[in-house]
Amino acid sequence: MFNKITSMFKSSKPTEEQLYREAHQLEFTEDQGIVIEGVLLNKEHASRLEYLSNRRVDSFDDLKALYNASMIMNEKIDLEIANQRFAAHVGNTEENLLQLKRFLKILTEYYRQFMRERR
Repeated sequence: MFNKITSMFKSSKPTEEQLYREAHQLEFTEDQGIVIEGVLLNKEHASRLEYLSNRRVDSFDDLKALYNASMIMNEKIDLEIANQRFAAHVGNTEENLLQLKRFLKILTEYYRQFMRERR
């Protein structure tokens, strides 16, 4: 009975966080990690993440570490694209680096807006 009463007073409006997740097709799964637009990040971009972060971050699951390393990673991505010299040992191409950069932006914005401690 109590659950029925409380459900009546709950707002059916989605939160800002839910809207952000829906807009960017962002999902968090325990067994697979983070999925954006159907791309499993820990599977597709794990080696690039480790290389671009200078081995500071090895998976996309730690958003705080990802947020802290994102500036360095974005600079390295921009340098590789500008020079058109891609790290072949991790399979970098312009397309997958641009995709990774877009995903990094989505995740860092998510962390900054919804997870970071406010001062």
